[in-house]
Amino acid sequence: MSTAQISIVTRIIDELKAADRICVVGHMRPDGDCVGSQVGLALALKALGKKVVCWNQDDVPPKLRFMVPQSIMQKPEPGQQFDVVVAIDCASYERLGTVGECVADRKMLINIDHHSSNTRYGNIDWVSARKPSTGELIFELLKTAGWPISSHIADCLYTAISTDTGSFMYPTTRPETYQTAAELVELGANLGKICQQVYQSFPLSRVRLLRELFNRFKLTHNNEIAYFWLKKEDFKRTGADQAETEGLIDHLRDIEPVVVACVLEETEPGVIRMSLRSKSRRVNVSKIAGLFGGGGHQAAAGARIEGKPISVQRKVLRAIRNALDAVARPKPDEADGSK
Repeated sequence: MSTAQISIVTRIIDELKAADRICVVGHMRPDGDCVGSQVGLALALKALGKKVVCWNQDDVPPKLRFMVPQSIMQKPEPGQQFDVVVAIDCASYERLGTVGECVADRKMLINIDHHSSNTRYGNIDWVSARKPSTGELIFELLKTAGWPISSHIADCLYTAISTDTGSFMYPTTRPETYQTAAELVELGANLGKICQQVYQSFPLSRVRLLRELFNRFKLTHNNEIAYFWLKKEDFKRTGADQAETEGLIDHLRDIEPVVVACVLEETEPGVIRMSLRSKSRRVNVSKIAGLFGGGGHQAAAGARIEGKPISVQRKVLRAIRNALDAVARPKPDEADGSK
């Protein structure tokens, strides 16, 4: 860590040590990095004798519940008071959803995240876009503080890192990511359990949802763009829930000619949830999402867009095509044949 980061982390540690009541919050539709980082930090704080709860707007997906002790992850309650609220893996305060209203009565808001699009909304902001997961930041925090990392915490942080790096396959994975993972295994992370729970336990309803994806996805722009509409009828027909959509988009991205994958879902009338994935370093989907008020990472991003479905689809596909065309154009010195 740089000197500036060490100073920020030291301030965070001091605030957490001084606090009694702490709430650890995460983003809407929490994923493995969000839940693993939340619970890993909460367990460490509880071991220090702190009164800690974890709050999310949406339920923890079934495949991630193996990490979560029943007493830690609770339903948000308005009117509660906290010394410190820690927002985990959340690029903006709005991404907390309804939880944001429930943690208004607080003395301190700490924002720990790795999204380059983070809006720095905390009283203390620790944002490191170089890290491929927030789980690595929590690991550094616990090590710097000298707080014990139990095997349960190791499970949580290993899951956080593994899920946000695509099992260490995404190009954002760095050498120190593997080093952190190795340390967590030495501390007791149970790889067999994590693999079985996260990657090898898909319910039949999700497989049915996957069948809908492969039957209806579309290709455009010389097969460089793959897109799919996730509809309410899909959930009724397959018996799947929202949590089971996690990772569907990766199957589109993995098609050989595809550069950018897109999933669109009308979450409520007039509101479309857009998810984007890129497998080219030259196409930054966070910038595309930013055109619609969203954000994320270079290779994975999203936004909530107001509008009619067909209008939103046209705008999104146009933005993706423009991004692809921009990187395909020859540079000025190449266009005129000069060296």
